[in-house]
Amino acid sequence: MKLFKQLLVAPAALGLLAPVAAGATEVNVAGVADYASTGEQVTSITQFSDVYPTDWAYQALSNLIERYGCVAGYPNGTYRGNRAMTRFEAAALLNACLDRVTEVTDELKRLMMEFEKELAIIKGRVDGLEARVGELEATQFSTTTKLKGQTTFVIGASTASSSVDDAADAYAAEFGATTFNYDTRLFLDTSFTGKDLLRTMLRAGNFGQSVFGNGMTTMETAFEEPNGPNNVAINRVWYQFPIGDSFTATVGGLVRQDDMLAVWPSAYPADTVLDFFTYAGAPGTYNLTLGQGAGLSWESGGFSISANYVSANGFNSDPEDNSFFASDDEEFIGEDFIDSCGGIATDCAASNGTVQIAYTDDNWGIAAAYNYASGDNGVGIYGGNATPSAVSFAGLGVTNSFGLSAYWSPESASWFPSISTGWGINTTNIDDDASLFADSATSQSWYVGLQWSDVFLKGNSAGMAVGQSTFITGVDFDDDFEGSEWIGDGNYAWEWWYKFQVTDNISVTPALFYLSRPLGQGTAALSGGFGPSGDPEGDRDDTFSNFGGLVKTTFKF
Repeated sequence: MKLFKQLLVAPAALGLLAPVAAGATEVNVAGVADYASTGEQVTSITQFSDVYPTDWAYQALSNLIERYGCVAGYPNGTYRGNRAMTRFEAAALLNACLDRVTEVTDELKRLMMEFEKELAIIKGRVDGLEARVGELEATQFSTTTKLKGQTTFVIGASTASSSVDDAADAYAAEFGATTFNYDTRLFLDTSFTGKDLLRTMLRAGNFGQSVFGNGMTTMETAFEEPNGPNNVAINRVWYQFPIGDSFTATVGGLVRQDDMLAVWPSAYPADTVLDFFTYAGAPGTYNLTLGQGAGLSWESGGFSISANYVSANGFNSDPEDNSFFASDDEEFIGEDFIDSCGGIATDCAASNGTVQIAYTDDNWGIAAAYNYASGDNGVGIYGGNATPSAVSFAGLGVTNSFGLSAYWSPESASWFPSISTGWGINTTNIDDDASLFADSATSQSWYVGLQWSDVFLKGNSAGMAVGQSTFITGVDFDDDFEGSEWIGDGNYAWEWWYKFQVTDNISVTPALFYLSRPLGQGTAALSGGFGPSGDPEGDRDDTFSNFGGLVKTTFKF
């Protein structure tokens, strides 16, 4: 018997055979004849005079009658549910049910003939899908890895304005041309268990000689391999996996500080314009150091704690500082100098340690973070988010930084924007051998970023941000230093942008930016020569500013 018939007959057979007495003796042939000769199937359970709603099998018997119509009684209108059934009686009832199964099968055949064309189309589509799935499985390079990418085009320029003669012209001579730059990132994301992640990121770009890759006009998307433009290099490779229900561990041969944080405390999009606005207002704390390291984060409810360590020189085995400058009579090797200093947690490791405590809800969050950076070995604030003075001091010793950041976003798009804000303070303890005139320096930074969603058209967005890039607020000068202790390093940065979401994968973002004093205290020295050199005081009324515009096109694939 086919499986379909078995499934239909099983309820009837079980329901009818269950009362069969194990010790049934002689076959009552006359009774079987009476049962089988009626030839009439009941259509309602009420036709049985001896079956009552209180009987335990009442509902089962009712279903068999109404659904299959293959239950018969005795000529006197009784069912005799408590009587032992003989095998002949069971055979007669089973035969009646099989007749009904045949009728149902015929109905199904008629339906199949009526919808023959539609069924053929569906079968063809299923066969096509099976073939495509088979081809995909046969040609995919990995069953565990997904590839995604992003390419960004930037075309734009920056101009300078200054009260100092020839200062703006000197800037234009070096950075005055309109440039067309690109940044390409390829992500290979691999998961072995569904909960872990091995990320390998390849990157290439040509921002090295562009105004958008130098100084405080540096963009977040700016990148160029140290070996030169258009060189593809591994920019990130790390592995992340859960430990229990609350902990997540990350370890990488080339991992960045923010890759190991449970929370990024900002709703202002990182991929906008000026790089400074991507650091949650505290570039010293969130310095995005890249190197060899590991981290551990804990999350429970909305609370999280993250701790990580990165050594920017962790790939090098030499713990001693053996850098030297090549003289005229020495063979030039590589760059102007060779620095073989390195190791993990050594004096030459360029160590960077971060601890962050955060709380996030559905549409808001707040975080406090502390960072230790050994800036004298290559870690610290860089020119993309600080004045030249702040960069110089951060490179003279160990910097301790603290950042406080928060954000809030509306539950749905409205005239009210998301708000992100942050503040950071950094204290650098200067090595005795690194400076002859100062023992320590303090710098600060802050920002406020606003973003509106669905502006004019659904999917489009607009934003602006204002703040002060890292600037020196105090210096503990050496007692023997007789120079000026004047500090005028303050500056302001603004950016405005509007993003057109052309398709799900393509966006175009025109933007403007303005920097009031990107040279900070060095502005006063312009009268003694372009750049932060010459007389440290100079003319304190000197001005120097940047204004620029660009169009950024982003392709995601």
